[in-house]
Amino acid sequence: MPRKLVIALLPLLGACAATAVPPPLGQPAAPTTSTRPPQQSTKPLPATPAPSSGGFRAPRVMSVPGLEGVIGADSNGLQRMFGEPRLNVTEGDARKLQFSGQSCVLDVYLYPLRKGAQPTATYVDARRASDGLDVDRASCVAALKR
Repeated sequence: MPRKLVIALLPLLGACAATAVPPPLGQPAAPTTSTRPPQQSTKPLPATPAPSSGGFRAPRVMSVPGLEGVIGADSNGLQRMFGEPRLNVTEGDARKLQFSGQSCVLDVYLYPLRKGAQPTATYVDARRASDGLDVDRASCVAALKR
């Protein structure tokens, strides 16, 4: 029984720990009484890019009923289908196009299927425009088509 009581009281004990509060703006910080020597400031090391694997990794292609016209389409085909994207983000050889309407927001991710190929839609995500909750992808595609 005492063991359970000790375990139950541990969170309360943690709440008693002192926390540092920054001084109000314009006032110097109070000196600390630490026994640790002050740290020397050093220049940050320059960032080095991660080594490249050198190989191409093909993406997985989504296969969901109702998305047949979207999956596999390039950016021009998607713009003919949905109009001008609200968001157009390129990162490396990948691309994200976002289309929106009153009912939903559609994110379409385009990746090249082989090295050097033009990116095509391989994945689609959809959510309600009002609160961001997930919605049926095919229904969103139907609602946004011109």
